[in-house]
Amino acid sequence: MMHTYRHSAPFELENGGVLQDLTIAYHTYGTLNADASNVVWVCHALTANSDVADWWPHTVEAGCFLDPDKWFVVCANIIGSHYGTTGPLSINPATGEPYYADFPLVSIRDMARAHSLLAAALGIGRMHALVGSSVGGFQALEWIAEEPARFDKLVLIATDAKASPWTIAIDETQRMAIRADAGYGQRRADAALDGMAAARAIGLLSYRGPGGYNRSQADAPGAAPAPGEHRACSYQRYQGEKLCRRFNAYSYVSILNSFDTHDIGRGRGGVEAALASIKAETIVTGISSDIIFTPAEMRLLADRIPGAVYAEIDSDFGHDGFLVEHARLNAILKPFIEKIRQ
Repeated sequence: MMHTYRHSAPFELENGGVLQDLTIAYHTYGTLNADASNVVWVCHALTANSDVADWWPHTVEAGCFLDPDKWFVVCANIIGSHYGTTGPLSINPATGEPYYADFPLVSIRDMARAHSLLAAALGIGRMHALVGSSVGGFQALEWIAEEPARFDKLVLIATDAKASPWTIAIDETQRMAIRADAGYGQRRADAALDGMAAARAIGLLSYRGPGGYNRSQADAPGAAPAPGEHRACSYQRYQGEKLCRRFNAYSYVSILNSFDTHDIGRGRGGVEAALASIKAETIVTGISSDIIFTPAEMRLLADRIPGAVYAEIDSDFGHDGFLVEHARLNAILKPFIEKIRQ
């Protein structure tokens, strides 16, 4: 069940803007124990939402690493998203109309600060574990860099300490597709959906990579489809249309813009210094075929965090392996989260 928290004061953004009215949507699973020692906070990725059980199959289940019989699992929808937290379709108090393209720049650091506000409102102090995959890992790193003493364990999956030129280029290519749609800039919720569908199709190429496509989208043996009717073609169109049924182009651009702001070292003496300040017991999990956050980058991330361990999932499904390979992920993360530090 989704809950909402409304912040009672203006929320100042890192870039200098202000959200006069900040609402945060969030989900919880399980029961908070008597001494509040069983909190596991999950930070979600790009177009996901706060309902972890919906977008991360076979994780919020008995016997899995987010077992709601053991843990009080919390996930908050990020600022700028489409799923209940203040974003481009929210009403701008200054105009009485939705922000649309006028929504201010929100940094990953702003998202982490919003999580901290919600945790305080829920009466949650120190937490057993902080979990983040992909853009969720960006948020987790920003939060733990700001409040290193708050978390006992840190779980990072397919992520990095700073947005790289490669990942920013992927984002910009998607933004170009959206802005090439003549509807972008129109003040309506369904503006530029064709552009967003194309952007999603572009993004999927990097999420899955050649191994994932060649394994799952091959035409039937002997088939000779007409141009544009190959299985891979229909898959691209389907995924674009699927996102258009549940998201909006202004939120998509807003979150891509936020992605590009990520740099845990900004104002903290650089990436290495910021990572060296992490005291939580940490596991970094890479995916063998990930071309967004490569295994080499994941190993370097683990090397820079004191005492961190590295694990790798062997998968053909690229970056999306963290969503697909739930059995392997549970095998790695369940014992890590359940082990009590001596």
